[in-house]
Amino acid sequence: MPQNKIVVFESKKIRRIWYNEEWYFSVVDVVEALTDSPTPRQYWGKVKQREFIDLQLSPIWVQLKLESADGKKYATDCANTKGMFRIIQSIPSPKAEPFKLWLAQVGYDRIQEIENPELAQERMKELYELKGYPKDWIDKRLRGIAIRQNLTDEWKERGVDSERDFAILTAEISKATFGLTPTEYKELKGLTKKNQNLRDHMTDLELIFTMLGEKVTTEISKKEKPETILCDLYTT
Repeated sequence: MPQNKIVVFESKKIRRIWYNEEWYFSVVDVVEALTDSPTPRQYWGKVKQREFIDLQLSPIWVQLKLESADGKKYATDCANTKGMFRIIQSIPSPKAEPFKLWLAQVGYDRIQEIENPELAQERMKELYELKGYPKDWIDKRLRGIAIRQNLTDEWKERGVDSERDFAILTAEISKATFGLTPTEYKELKGLTKKNQNLRDHMTDLELIFTMLGEKVTTEISKKEKPETILCDLYTT
């Protein structure tokens, strides 16, 4: 699962979400980036009325839940790269052509990452370096991401597929490792914002313990029957 939820075009943040095996971008964010409108939602509403009035259920965009500035998720009009190109045609802006090139590059980068996962890791490594994290910490963080992915893949194969189920199982691992749930741990560290990633605020030792707990859980999960995991999930 791709990790980046925000990309930047000319200092404007564009929210995105991985859906149906491709990126979907917030239409309102794109409208704001192209027009600098102080009311991008209203602007987009007028574009819809003018250009797409005959489309009761548009095939160009879908509503997906994206995180807003208040930390909550709301249903938001989103479009994939193809749909976004169609929408951009309806927005007169000198930024349209540069944005099209940027959008195409973002999609191309993701295709490269799918074909070569090492590129995704390199880009993530560069991001952490820009944030000032030391190399040893970054190596542990990236290794931890890989171990976490192996664990969630194992859970999915055994019938655990909802966010709630993942959260419950993750909380159990955290309690066994640190004696705290992730929520309690964030409170202990003073992380009050929902978009603050607990693992990005862990020490080297905490990352090592987290990796160990999830690696052991992965090996145990491989030996358990699928129904055993789900049964344990709802009886703990």
